[in-house]
Formats: sequence, structure tokens, C-alpha cells
Amino acid sequence: MPIFEYLCTDCAAVSEHLVFSDSEQIQCPQCGGTKVQKLLSATSSASGLKGEGRMPGAGDTGCCGSRPGAQGCVPGSCCGRA
Repeated sequence: MPIFEYLCTDCAAVSEHLVFSDSEQIQCPQCGGTKVQKLLSATSSASGLKGEGRMPGAGDTGCCGSRPGAQGCVPGSCCGRA
């Protein structure tokens, strides 16, 4: 079940909605309006670079960042946790 971001064209509020089907009517939680536009959301992945204020990079792998060996990762685990 995908989560989509919508822009309300009545009040300009942006909100996220869990959408179960294409025929589902989306309603703005701010004003109750139904004139909404689906937005293109940026994707994100977990990274081992928490708190550094940067987005995960192309070489990042799971929660281990771009250097899994430096984080204690072992094959088949995430940051050394089995």
C-alpha cells in the first residue's frame, strides 16, 4: 500500500495519504477539500550517516552508509547486527 503526497489546490496544504485503491477519494486534512493534486515525492533510504545533515549517497548501502566495513557490518546483517 503506497503512501502518496498530495497538494490541496484550495488551501495549499501538503499531506500524506495511504492509498488503498485508485478510486479512493482523497480529502485535505486542513480544509476538508477534495481538489488535490498528487505530488512527486523524493525517495529516501536508510543510511549510516545519521545526524550529519546530508542525504544518502549513491554508494550508501542500507544502514551502513558508504563504508559498511567501517561500521562493523558483516555479510547478511545490518551494521553488525544479526
